[in-house]
Order: sequence, then structure tokens, then C-alpha cells
Amino acid sequence: LITRNSAINSGQKAIICPLDNSLQCTSQWHKELSIFVDINDNKKFDANEKIIRIKEEIDLGDKLVYGKGRNKITYKPTGHLSGLANGTFRYCPQDHEKMSRGIVVARSGRLYQSTDIDDDGIDENRGGKDINCD
Repeated sequence: LITRNSAINSGQKAIICPLDNSLQCTSQWHKELSIFVDINDNKKFDANEKIIRIKEEIDLGDKLVYGKGRNKITYKPTGHLSGLANGTFRYCPQDHEKMSRGIVVARSGRLYQSTDIDDDGIDENRGGKDINCD
């Protein structure tokens, strides 16, 4: 929500991603996540840009994945996603697979939480597929 609101309020694209040591977005979503307004629209964090918020990395052993190989989420000033279809964050706590949860990031920019649609004790995405991090 912070990333989406930052894009809307600034009138510029805003990005959330895990940054590596060279300040490039990576697909290591379990690491620290950074939110910033992409002032020059080059899809990366630059020295003239400011980190708005940092979310600490998840617990050691747990997994957090987003999409297949996706390394960032970019919101347009309209609040919609830029250039992507829907994607799902999947959080899987170590040794507790049945407690895995998902958050769908829709193209509209809205977020939807996974639920246990079929009452089997495991959350599913909106398409009915079990949430897992494989």
C-alpha cells in the first residue's frame, strides 16, 4: 500500500524491490525490501532518489517469493501496476507448510489475501491453487 500511495501522491512511478549491494533490484524477496519513487523512470534506485521505507527481511528459513523471476513491483501514478499481470506474494514458514499464505497484487494495484476456499486447512489463490513456495 505504501508503494501504491507513493506513486499516486508523487505523480511518478514507485517501486518496491529487494536491492542488492549495487542498488539493483533482485528477485530475492526474502531479503530486505525497499520502496522508492523512481524519479527518472529508469526502473532502478539511483543516488538522487530517496528510500521511502524499508521492510526488514523475513525470518531465517522461511520463504517469500513473488512471481517467476520478477525482481520488482512498479506502480504508476494512477495506482495501477506498470507492465505486469497479476502476481502473488507467497509466504511459507519453515516446517509449517499448511500455514503458507499469499497476497495477490492485481493489475488494478489492489491487494487480495489468500483464503482457504475448499476448507482443507490450506490457503488457495483466487484460482483455487494451493499456496506454496516451490
